Amino acid sequence: MNDTDFFGLRELITRHRILLCFNGPISRSLIEEIGNALKNYLQADQARPSAVMDVFATYIEMTQNIRHYAMRHGYGETESSATIVVAREAEQSAYLVQAGNIVELADAQTLVARVGELAGLDKATLKAAYKEQLRRPREEGSSSGANLGLIDIARRSTRPLSAQFMPLSDGKALFSLQAVI
Repeated sequence: MNDTDFFGLRELITRHRILLCFNGPISRSLIEEIGNALKNYLQADQARPSAVMDVFATYIEMTQNIRHYAMRHGYGETESSATIVVAREAEQSAYLVQAGNIVELADAQTLVARVGELAGLDKATLKAAYKEQLRRPREEGSSSGANLGLIDIARRSTRPLSAQFMPLSDGKALFSLQAVI
């Protein structure tokens, strides 16, 4: 990258009020370190304590989902990369948390449909869906949680979740999930 690209990138980050941006392979220790830095930054920014916890929890859920997905599919370093952005919206009380990664195309389509379903639910219905999911038995051999993550993110979000994907040439897609806290 030359200096011109750097200054353009800095201007873009400033204009979009990006507090944190990461792009690359993500490990458990990196998730933790970035999470701690994010929490400290939000506290220094005098974010409401509830907003700090909601942004932090959303970041953790998104990044852990990405890491678990990559491990479950045996993705190499390039395919297991994540892009994470946390930005402050113009009205200082809202934070945007967005994360993306490479997934199988069919999984991207399923995820976008599921996020669309959740986006259509109000807070009371999301709470009921969360409780219902908690009561469901886990599938045998399941390597992850009880599928509560997306519902939990939707419950924390002040606006409906949004998701999109861009198909890639190899049967995979770049998937992105966005929450506003």
